[in-house]
Amino acid sequence: MTPRFDLIGLVTADLPGSLAFYRRLGLDIPSDADAAPHVEVTLPGGLRLAWDTTETIRSFDPDWAPPRGGARIALAFDCGEPAQVDAVHAEMLAAGATGHLAPFDAVWGQRYAVLLDPDGNAVDLFARR
Repeated sequence: MTPRFDLIGLVTADLPGSLAFYRRLGLDIPSDADAAPHVEVTLPGGLRLAWDTTETIRSFDPDWAPPRGGARIALAFDCGEPAQVDAVHAEMLAAGATGHLAPFDAVWGQRYAVLLDPDGNAVDLFARR
């Protein structure tokens, strides 16, 4: 059997904060998930996104340590229209998210912005211009 890409896993130091961030971006995450040690949702198309607390990861990998020197993963959200990149970016900042790159017209033909989730992972917002 050929392996099939199925899940993106994020390790979080603040599960409720991380889930709240991704809920604001439109992911349908059950409200009772905040107290769980592992949470996963199935995205349109069948790919799954999961969150594990640092304690969960260390329960089977005691030497696990977070990466140093910045995020090593970025999740990207298609906002549909260029104006929506600006609107979503502003809404997320107003809700307490950390901005990394303010919306701009990228040379590759997209309106683009980058937020950081509560664990410092890059979250790209984009739309074709």
